[in-house]
Amino acid sequence: MAAQREWFEKDYYQVLGVPSTATDKEITRAYRKLAKQYHPDANPGSEDRFKEISAAYDVLGDASRRKEYDKVRRLGPMAGGFGRGGFGAPGSGGTFRVEDLGDLGDLFGGLFGGGRGRRRPRGPQRGADIESELHLSFTDAVHGVTTTVNVPEDVRCHTCNGSGGAPGTSTHTCPRCNGRGTLDENQGLFSLSTICPTCNGRGTIVDTPCPTCAGTGTERRIRAVKVRIPPGVEDAQRIRVKGRGAPGQGSAPAGDLYVVVRVASDPRFGRRGRNLTSTVHVTYPEAALGTTVSVTTLDGPVTLRVPPGTQPGTQLRVKGRGVPAGGRNGAKPGDLLVRVDVSVPKALTDEQKALMEQLAATYGLDRRVAGAEA
Repeated sequence: MAAQREWFEKDYYQVLGVPSTATDKEITRAYRKLAKQYHPDANPGSEDRFKEISAAYDVLGDASRRKEYDKVRRLGPMAGGFGRGGFGAPGSGGTFRVEDLGDLGDLFGGLFGGGRGRRRPRGPQRGADIESELHLSFTDAVHGVTTTVNVPEDVRCHTCNGSGGAPGTSTHTCPRCNGRGTLDENQGLFSLSTICPTCNGRGTIVDTPCPTCAGTGTERRIRAVKVRIPPGVEDAQRIRVKGRGAPGQGSAPAGDLYVVVRVASDPRFGRRGRNLTSTVHVTYPEAALGTTVSVTTLDGPVTLRVPPGTQPGTQLRVKGRGVPAGGRNGAKPGDLLVRVDVSVPKALTDEQKALMEQLAATYGLDRRVAGAEA
């Protein structure tokens, strides 16, 4: 896997606020927390920070990429021995060689020495990763669902078959880069490689551009990708669908598709991890004497016992009625946490007033003396 320049410049562990020894779960947990905090929908103006967080998780959230990133960070741009004695390890008398960096040769081949004849040819490139959003109802997010995501992609133009030229016309080699698609600019010790502006890196120039793709050789289409969303997915969580991103070049593998889930709110429930929350209203006599009430769950109503003397704000637990386990190893279903709200009547009948006054008297209180008549 080719290294990227940003890997030397960005400490992705620092971006996510985790140590380099963090486990996969700790990295995912940190990403979800930051993604919720800095998502542009919830925090306008934080687009750059959100992109930085997503870029860090794209690398650290993938085991193979994280391993390569750690390797690159250990070597660093000084890997070739940019010591006080010049190129080569101090005291070795050797010279800097791009080949000594192994997989990093692709990165340094266009930056340091070697010239055109020594540059290693680039092999087929892995396809780019794609990100798409999926909006789910609260119920689908809790129970899990298999659905499709529409992914826009660039494909070979059906009119010109990717050549970029109108049917019946020809192409010719770019005179500026001689068909290489890149230009080399020698700057003494360094040799910089840039994309040819005349042919935009294609190496060829079309005489008459294709009317369908305007000479690009590609056209946009929508591809439907089936995605399985596991039970209990949370808002802003990213689901990776391996190999369903942009196609690779030649025989190279395709990139991955990352589906960002947006979960709608539900008027019946709140959510705390795998637990669901709700509120039930009882009267003062019911709270004092105890009662049973019907509460709504994901699977229908159940009966809940409210003990005598229940205080306002008391939280009662209905075990196993939260987010389902979803078949995870060792996972247990969450609970339904019911908050008891004691309703105080705004108006009483004469009979109710008399009874309340009798109750108050048992506590040594006299509403009329206390100014209740006013």
